[in-house]
Amino acid sequence: MRGAVPPAPNPELDHRLESTSSWLRVALGAPKARAPVHSPGASAAPVASDLQALLASGEFAVTAEIAPPDTADPAEVSRQLEAFRGSVDALNVTDASGANCHMSSLAMSALLLQAGCEPVMQITCRDRNRIAIQGDILGAAALGVRNVLCLTGDDVRNGDHPGARFVGDLDAVTLVAAARSMRDEGRFLSGRKILSPPQLFLGAADNPSAPPLQARLERLARKVAAGAQFVQTQYCFDLELMQRYMREVRAQDLHRRCHILVGVGPIASARAARWLRARVPGVMIPDRVIARLERALDPCAEGRRICAEMIEGLRQIEGVAGVHIMAAKQEEAVAEIVAASAALGQRAPLFHCATPKPLNPPSASECNTCP
Repeated sequence: MRGAVPPAPNPELDHRLESTSSWLRVALGAPKARAPVHSPGASAAPVASDLQALLASGEFAVTAEIAPPDTADPAEVSRQLEAFRGSVDALNVTDASGANCHMSSLAMSALLLQAGCEPVMQITCRDRNRIAIQGDILGAAALGVRNVLCLTGDDVRNGDHPGARFVGDLDAVTLVAAARSMRDEGRFLSGRKILSPPQLFLGAADNPSAPPLQARLERLARKVAAGAQFVQTQYCFDLELMQRYMREVRAQDLHRRCHILVGVGPIASARAARWLRARVPGVMIPDRVIARLERALDPCAEGRRICAEMIEGLRQIEGVAGVHIMAAKQEEAVAEIVAASAALGQRAPLFHCATPKPLNPPSASECNTCP
C-alpha cells in the first residue's frame, strides 16, 4: 500500500447487535475502530468552502437544518429554501434522518448549490460500506459540495424500514479520517491514487448533554484528531451546561482546533419539550424551560423567544463559533429567531442572493455570484 495509512477496519460485526449504533456496539464490548491521528496544522489543504472561510474569519456563523422531501420534483426543494433565504449562512442537509427514507442528501445538496445556497452534506455510516462512502464523497465534491458532516446515523429500528441492515463498516471517527485521507493524501483507503482529490471542510457531531462529560470530551478529541474541522452539537437548552462544557473544551484547547456550532431550536409546547427530553438521547431540557412554556399564553412564540435568548447567551461564550438551528416543522421561525437574537450582527448571511451558483465552482474565494 502506498501513501495513505487507512483506518484499521472494524472487527467483524456481531449480528446480535445489528441495527445498533457503533457507539453502542463499543459500549457493549466490541473493540473500537482506530483512526489515524490528524495534526491540525499539518494539512496544506486550501480553504474549501465559503462556510469555512466565514468561520476562519472569526464571524459568528448561523446554519440551519433542512430535511430532503419525499419527491423527485426539484421545485419542492426550491420552495423549502425560501424560508431560510436571508437568514442563514448554510443549510445542513440530513441523511435519512430518523432512519426514514427521503431524497438523498447528496442530490439535495447539489440542488441547494444551484439555488445559491451553501450546503453541508450529512453522510452516515448506517447505510454504506467504505466503498460507497468514498464514492459519495468524491461525487459530492465533483458537484461542488465541499462541507461534509460525518455521522454514525440514527438507529434503523426506529425508522420506516426497521428490517433494514445497519452497515457500520466505518464509524463516525474513522469516517472523518477516511475523508481527510482522501483530501490530504489523495488516496482511497485501498491505497489507490485519486486523480483529483476532493476539497473538503470536514465536520463531526457531539452531544454536550450526554453524560459522562469526560467521555464526551474524549470522543470529541478523537474526532478532531481524526480530522474534524468543525463540530455541530445536539440541541442545547441549558446555557449553564454549555458554559461548563466549553470550559472543559477550552482547557483542552479543542476550540482552537475546530469550530464549534451549538445546536439550538424552538420548542412548540411544554408537551413537545417533555417528549424531546424523554425520547431523544442526550437532550436535557431544564424544568424551568418547561415551566415557562406551560405558563405562556402562546407557547410556540415563547419557544422561539427562548431559542433567541439561548443564541444571545451562546454568543458570549468563548469558543462558540456559531449556532445550528434545528426547527423541524417550524422552518418559518428561523428568520424571526435570527433577527431577534441579532445572531448575524450587521452582516449579510451567505445565503442571501437569488443567483444560482454554478456546480463545482473553481473555489470559494473565486465565486463572484453574489454582489
